[in-house]
Amino acid sequence: MTTVEEFAQATRAPNQMMITLIVMSAAVMQVLDMTIANVALPHMQGSLGATQDQISWVLTSYIVVSAIATPMTGWLATRLGRTRAFTVAIAGFTVTSIACGLATTLPQMVVFRLLQGAFGAVLTPLCQSILLDAYPRNQIARAMGIFSVGVMVGPILGPILGGYLTEELNWRWCFYINVPIGLAAMLGALIFVPETEKTPGRKLDWLGFMFLSIAIGGFQLVLDRGEQKGWFQSPEILIEAAMSVLGLYMFIVHSMTTKDPFIDVRLFRDRTYVIGVSIVSLIFMVYLGALVLVPQLLQLEMNYPVFTAGLVTSPRGLGMVASFIVIGRMKDRLNPRMLICVGMLINGLSLYLMSRWSLAVEMDQIVWTGVLQGIGMGAIMLPTSTAAFATLSNELRTDGSAFFSLMRNIGGAVGVAVVSSRIVELTQIHHGNLVQFVTPFRHPQMRLPGMTDAMALRILNLDITHQAGMVAYINGFLLLSIVSVVMMPLVFFIRTPRAAQAGTMAPIGD
Repeated sequence: MTTVEEFAQATRAPNQMMITLIVMSAAVMQVLDMTIANVALPHMQGSLGATQDQISWVLTSYIVVSAIATPMTGWLATRLGRTRAFTVAIAGFTVTSIACGLATTLPQMVVFRLLQGAFGAVLTPLCQSILLDAYPRNQIARAMGIFSVGVMVGPILGPILGGYLTEELNWRWCFYINVPIGLAAMLGALIFVPETEKTPGRKLDWLGFMFLSIAIGGFQLVLDRGEQKGWFQSPEILIEAAMSVLGLYMFIVHSMTTKDPFIDVRLFRDRTYVIGVSIVSLIFMVYLGALVLVPQLLQLEMNYPVFTAGLVTSPRGLGMVASFIVIGRMKDRLNPRMLICVGMLINGLSLYLMSRWSLAVEMDQIVWTGVLQGIGMGAIMLPTSTAAFATLSNELRTDGSAFFSLMRNIGGAVGVAVVSSRIVELTQIHHGNLVQFVTPFRHPQMRLPGMTDAMALRILNLDITHQAGMVAYINGFLLLSIVSVVMMPLVFFIRTPRAAQAGTMAPIGD
């Protein structure tokens, strides 16, 4: 071991715990903000004087800018220094959170959410990169396990915390809650997180950034507004889809021909990294799709209160944490490929069991299937993330983390858009199929004494709508279950790492 490596090992250990705490605080704060405001939208709609269609831009604006700005992380880290960029991002995120809480009109809220998304976009990849460097190479699995806990559990805790703050205080506290966390993380970063060397000569590929922004922005707008506008029957969606395809094409051509592309093309020479990113993108599509379906089902079809629905879905986070702990202790005795496959099977099984639910499903069944899904997700995420970064060189970690986060967010957005649109479409289809079996001859006593025919028909239609919606959710769960299992062949293309005796990572397989 060289003198530099000895010094790094000696200085890393004392601050490792503090760095981990600081990084995870910032990561959880950013991830929570993607879901904490969801439950508060009806309250925000009244306060800001917005329609149901307009208030969705509070979420859309944040997601679009987050996706576009994420790949800039590597350039910012080399230009400012990683710790300085990390601190600036936390400060900006905290200030814009205060501004969101103070907003009085919808345009103000959208602008502040755009700025908040821009600062938050670089937080997650910087957190991941800092955490990876805080641990030696033979402890990458431990570092990724800690990081995965925050990233995976955050979206689950968001609706619970958001529902509590909205009911007990005010929807504005969904944003004010970031202030103490942000101040503590910013102060801790200045004290404990070591700075990296700046690379002033590195230039930002503005043309590549513009093409990628057009591609991601158009794609995200198609996903977010497609259902409202009738998908490709709408001229707006056609224009946005054309923008996305053209932007992606120009970005690929430009990246292959320019000297310093916006995203380092060396990332795509690492087969394990590319396959790992693909798996994480697909599994997040399944994960966030289910994460949206279950609360909607509980609230819309089973009349669960918002806070209760959040509590019922939260145990899946416990399943993930338990999975991370067990896998972290047994990682040296388990084949990562087989572990990922088992996780996909468990995740698929949990979603299949959800497809067996009915409107009379018991709460304990909802809880333990959620725990089962959490166990499966933990078994997938930890070894996949570890394998993806184990063969990546240190100089590519920040860029790799940014692209990793970008694809994870895109996968999640696709999952949410697909399942949401399918639920609406399938509900209408199943409603039409069920109605044709309802006739006065098949159901001669459709109303109670004293009830008019119109009242009886309305009640009957409401019941049919609930049943049609339940069938649609069953189909949605079944679709996600199939996707979870179908992606299994990708696992066998991964060159999985294991710790060698000298503390290096050696690939298994070819």
